[in-house]
Amino acid sequence: MTTSESPRGDVATVQDLLAEGVRGRRVLVRADLNVPLDGQRITDDGRVRASLPTLSALIAAGARVVIAAHLGRPKGVPEEKFSLAPVAARLGELLGVEVAAAEDVVGPSAKAAVDGLADGSVALLENVRFDPRETSKDEAERGALARELADLVGSDGAFVSDGFGVVHRKQASVYDVARLLPHYAGELVLAEVTVLRRLTEEPARPYAVVLGGAKVSDKLAVIENLLAKVDRLLIGGGMAYTFLKARGHEVGKSLLQADQLDAVRGFIAEAERRGVELVLPVDVLAATDFAADADVKVVSADAIPADREGLDIGPRTRELFAERLADAATVFWNGPVGVFEFAAFAEGTRAVATALVDGKAFSVVGGGDSAAAVRALGLPEDGFSHISTGGGASLEFLEGKVLPGVAVLED
Repeated sequence: MTTSESPRGDVATVQDLLAEGVRGRRVLVRADLNVPLDGQRITDDGRVRASLPTLSALIAAGARVVIAAHLGRPKGVPEEKFSLAPVAARLGELLGVEVAAAEDVVGPSAKAAVDGLADGSVALLENVRFDPRETSKDEAERGALARELADLVGSDGAFVSDGFGVVHRKQASVYDVARLLPHYAGELVLAEVTVLRRLTEEPARPYAVVLGGAKVSDKLAVIENLLAKVDRLLIGGGMAYTFLKARGHEVGKSLLQADQLDAVRGFIAEAERRGVELVLPVDVLAATDFAADADVKVVSADAIPADREGLDIGPRTRELFAERLADAATVFWNGPVGVFEFAAFAEGTRAVATALVDGKAFSVVGGGDSAAAVRALGLPEDGFSHISTGGGASLEFLEGKVLPGVAVLED
């Protein structure tokens, strides 16, 4: 990708860095390796694989690659369950090189690992969030950690931002270090921003958006912004029940954010005013409990029994959603439309994903649980135009927010 295709056209890219020459130079790469773990086992390595193009290019060019990344939400102290050691092993398998795993962030182990690098080799620092300065609100504290990270790569070093899942955070390894080193956008960040610009600037129409997930409150701003841009808005998941309640329907024990009802009523009115087609479930799978083996029956979305909760869209809604996606030219999907982790409630999410695979739209899966669902359900990843690695970053971009980790690259 050329510089002209970068976020604003004036951002230096990893390709520019490679053209300058990196053999023998230390390059700090902020990657997003925040993968789900079951003990020491990675259950979905999608984010690790997404980091490979940038890392492989740097390795092939002879750079001495130092990776900073995080895992989970540790409280600023080391926690074994959040160690990046299992990720280092998987990354080494995928890259075909040994990855030296440091046991600290910027301490003696990190310095030894970096000092031991040869051309074309890789060191992974321990979880950067083990250091409380990474996420500090104090600019001086973040700056101090950023200085130590920059010192690891030295005066001839460079910084490549390739962790799209964190570019919406003003954190030391994302934002502050870019102010200290020559900085470049990695292949993943470039690809993600290019795709999201396509969704916001002049999307091919009809433009449909599918929003799922648990809470309306997580997506208030993006709904508000999208109502001015989309032709159809399909709502599923737990957030659908607040919409159904706002329409005057009883939702039983289903997830409900009563404090968001006024906001949702406003969205419904605004959609009508703008001519946006708002598609809500017409039937749901209503369960006695939130459990994989709960008793389930299909009920109309306007007749959910008081003692049951909706855990997935029903068969008529699956058909409705597939129909409303069939002729779309652009689709953005963020959030599963049911509790896909339970097989009994995965068919709604499968139906949405299958509709996108079978359709001809430019289709973007908006990261997070949606991307995990695609892989968990065994659907072909190449059936989608793009699967994002950053759910929160994608949503904030679509909200129209400035992403600090992208903006700093433009300086």
